[in-house]
Order: sequence, then structure tokens, then C-alpha cells
Amino acid sequence: MQPKLVKNVKKIVLYVILLVITIIWAAPIYTLIATAIKSKQDFYNNTGLFSLPAKFAWSNFSDAMIKGRLLIYMRNDLIICCLKVPLGIVVEALAAFAITRLDVKHKTGIFIFFIIGMMLPFQVALVPINVIYSRLGLLNTYFGLFYVYIGFGISYGILILRGFFRTIPKAIDDAALIDGCSKLQLFWHIILPISKPAIATLVITDFLATWNEYLLAMVIINDNNKKTVPVGIMTFVGEHGTDYGLLCAGVLISVIPVLVVYLIFQKYFVEGVAGSVK
Repeated sequence: MQPKLVKNVKKIVLYVILLVITIIWAAPIYTLIATAIKSKQDFYNNTGLFSLPAKFAWSNFSDAMIKGRLLIYMRNDLIICCLKVPLGIVVEALAAFAITRLDVKHKTGIFIFFIIGMMLPFQVALVPINVIYSRLGLLNTYFGLFYVYIGFGISYGILILRGFFRTIPKAIDDAALIDGCSKLQLFWHIILPISKPAIATLVITDFLATWNEYLLAMVIINDNNKKTVPVGIMTFVGEHGTDYGLLCAGVLISVIPVLVVYLIFQKYFVEGVAGSVK
């Protein structure tokens, strides 16, 4: 077989595989959108998952926001994310700076200690957290929720930032210190601005993880006025039946803030991931 023909066959096989993967990836999204515009009657009237209704039920979106209280849940989730993401990144950056740029003993041991936190499933901490929070009066508070999120997110943040900080030449530190820069100024005015790609990566992944977190939010928040989106959307599931059109419309609306954050910071995303794994 001629080399050019072999090359073309390989290219066709590659395109077919990519097409199949695309269809597999896009099918659930299509069914989600198709279900979101179906009325309850259309959904239970043996209409196929991939078929569109004769009349689009746009009211599902307004009902999800107002009657389903989705706007309140999104507001609560935004408050948690706006507190957790920036505060968590500052704490993680300070820890990563200490174990990469300062004269600290047992740096590797300290790093391993932090990383062990990623290996512990937070499910084992649910009961102790519930007991302690109950005694401290932190249940049903925004502080109680974002505080525990910061604790569980520290390991991952340090892993990303430590990897990126290590790619910054130490000569920059020496030049800054000769010019009279203090350690704190070195961290704030030089290391952090250089680390924009890693920080942008953390903003995206942290925001996504916090926005979609369900288990801790369900245990800590019981007040319906303070529930976050994942916990709030579960209230759409009724005891005697579920309006799947309303549920899917709520899911689609809840994706919008995550998309906005990704579009704002995606410019640095690939660079940040690549630098963090060096």
C-alpha cells in the first residue's frame, strides 16, 4: 500500500474516532437542553429523550428561577465562592511561597504533610465537623461552610502553586532583595504577579469545585434560605414525582456563572496547568 494512502486511511480513522467521541460527549448535553424545553406533560407522554416538543416550554426557566428559588441558591453559592476562592488562594500561595522561597527546614516533609490531605476522603470528617459546628453554632452559616472548604482545598492549591513557583528563577529573588525588597514585598509585588497563570487556573478549578460541592453543603446548611445550588436543586425532586423540565432548566441556568468565570480566566488556563506540573 502506498505511503500516501496509508496516511489518508489513518487520518480518516482518526476523524471517525473523534466524531464518535464528540457524539458521546454531546449527547447528554443535547438531552439536557431538549428536556429543559419540554413541559411535564410532554416529558411523561412517551416523548423520546432526543426529540423536541411541538411547543417549547420556556416557562421552565422562569419557574426554576422564581418558583424554584434558584436565584436565591445562586446568590448563596456566589457569596460562598467569592469568600472561599480568593481567601483560599492567598493562604495556599503563602504556604507555597514559604516552602519554595524561604529558608524553612524540612520543606519536602511539610509539602508531603499538606499533600496527605488530598488522600483523606472528607466523608470521614462529616460527623466530627457536624458535632463541632453544632457546639460552636456554625451550622447554617456562610462562615462555617467556606471555612471548611478552605481547609479541604489547601492541599490542591499548594500542589499547583508550589510547582509553578519552582519554575521562577531564584535570581529574581536575589535582585529584588538587593534592591531593598522585603520577603513580603517579594511575595506580593513579584512572585504573585508572575504567577498569574497558576492563580487563574486555581480560580477556575476552585470556583468550579466550590460551586458544585454537594455533600458538605448538605450537612452544614439546612436552612432553605442559605442552601447552595447543588443542594437547592435537589429540592426540585419531589416525593411523588419530579418535573424534569424544571430540573434540567435549573441545571442549565446554574452553569452560567461557571462558564463566565472560565471565559474570563481561560487565557491563562493552559499555561498555568503546564507550569504547575513541571
